[in-house]
Amino acid sequence: MNYDRIYEYRFAGIGNEKKNQAWFEIAEFIYKKLDSPNKILDPAAGFCEFINNVPSEEKWVIDLNEPFINKYCKQNINKLIGNNLEVEIPENYFDGIFVSNFLEHLYTQEQITLFLGRMYKTLKPGGKIAIMGPNFKYSYKNYFDFADHTMILTELSLAEHLYGANFFIDKIYSQFLPISFRGKLPLIPFLVKLYLRLPFFWKIFGKQFLLIGKK
Repeated sequence: MNYDRIYEYRFAGIGNEKKNQAWFEIAEFIYKKLDSPNKILDPAAGFCEFINNVPSEEKWVIDLNEPFINKYCKQNINKLIGNNLEVEIPENYFDGIFVSNFLEHLYTQEQITLFLGRMYKTLKPGGKIAIMGPNFKYSYKNYFDFADHTMILTELSLAEHLYGANFFIDKIYSQFLPISFRGKLPLIPFLVKLYLRLPFFWKIFGKQFLLIGKK
């Protein structure tokens, strides 16, 4: 699958500057939900909007595509190149992990189990993981409008996966952000910040879950 061209088509007309401005606010929000971690890992970094903006002191990413990650990731970020189901990751090291729009791209429930088990091992005791992704319960009409969506998840099925991987379930938000930046979330920093502070609007526009697990 040619992800570069798929994402070029998907985000056509949405400038990187606008996305980064929105992610500045989202990253700050997630950072606080994770109790302000000093060492943070993004194991599926994509365009690096989260990891570039989160204020943690030590930041790591994992990605298969070295030229891509070098292009979008800031220089002060530690880069692990390889498959996040296989690459060597330090154990009991990170205070926080953020996973955004990744699990739905895996091929089996067993791969989700494997991935979450690896994330559990790399977290310090007391560390937290935040997972965001499309909630099939609220996005079924356009869930498969994305060429790389394969697995179906809801907030409840993911909660079971997290618990099965030995995490304590700290928070479950069944509706958080719209399903994509092609949706109705306005890419204006003030409005993004306002949206994040008013969960009332999540129940109207939110199509993605956000779960927080603790080791």
